[in-house]
Amino acid sequence: MADRPDRRPRKPRTAQVVRTQRLTPHMQRVVLGGEGLDGFSADTCTDHYVKLLFAPEGVSYPEPFDVERIRAELPREQWPVTRTYTVRAWDPVHRELTLDFVIHGDEGLAGPWAANVRPGETVRFLGPGGAYTPDPDADWHLFAGDESALPAIARSLEALPADATAHAFIEVSGPEEEQKIDSGVEVVWLHRGDRPVGEALVEAVRALRFPEGRVHAFVHGEAHFVKELRRLLRVEREIAREDLSISGYWRLGHNEDGWQASKRDWNARIEAEQEGAPAA
Repeated sequence: MADRPDRRPRKPRTAQVVRTQRLTPHMQRVVLGGEGLDGFSADTCTDHYVKLLFAPEGVSYPEPFDVERIRAELPREQWPVTRTYTVRAWDPVHRELTLDFVIHGDEGLAGPWAANVRPGETVRFLGPGGAYTPDPDADWHLFAGDESALPAIARSLEALPADATAHAFIEVSGPEEEQKIDSGVEVVWLHRGDRPVGEALVEAVRALRFPEGRVHAFVHGEAHFVKELRRLLRVEREIAREDLSISGYWRLGHNEDGWQASKRDWNARIEAEQEGAPAA
């Protein structure tokens, strides 16, 4: 790892919407393509993500699109707004990038955009980033997440070898939100109903009879339940930090801008509290 992160400006890519599909009442798929994806790759991690760039309402940018120029010449409130989404699939042969969006009516920025975007429209984004892929040397795998983590969990399950041992828990609002995942692993779908986000996930993972051997775990979603599962896995189960991919993708009551601004401090505080906590 380099001593200092690379701070050079990243050049946005431009793609076009190829097609869209409503997967469930609250999940919309958007497939991107076009020459702007030449040289793009997202096949080394199963949690690859891109950061979509949205112009604030009423703002348009000159062509060619230049983030550095925009930030130099326009006030901050007119800069592009970013929203982060997991790469559900990348097809290098057909040069198609698939992203899935959680839809809550007119709430938010990216969800309403995905619900209404039409083929041919232009999309700009940064990335990909990513850090996780299932460890082939692990004895078994654990996956737990809400809708926001569903694309990464699905892609991870589909990447597992046929003989892998895995337990996967995905919480959604109800049975109508379940999806087909091309994997031999039996997914436990937890239906939230009126319960708090993640409550059913914490109960399910706590009740799981852990198999013998080293686990490699992927736990992501709303920050508060992730905090509870982190304590369970790190403190009570004493799973090594390097065997966990665990963080909050979002936080109840915060949009992505607010959450990203506070996420580093939140994670540092939680880690300090839990690393010093005695095991149950």
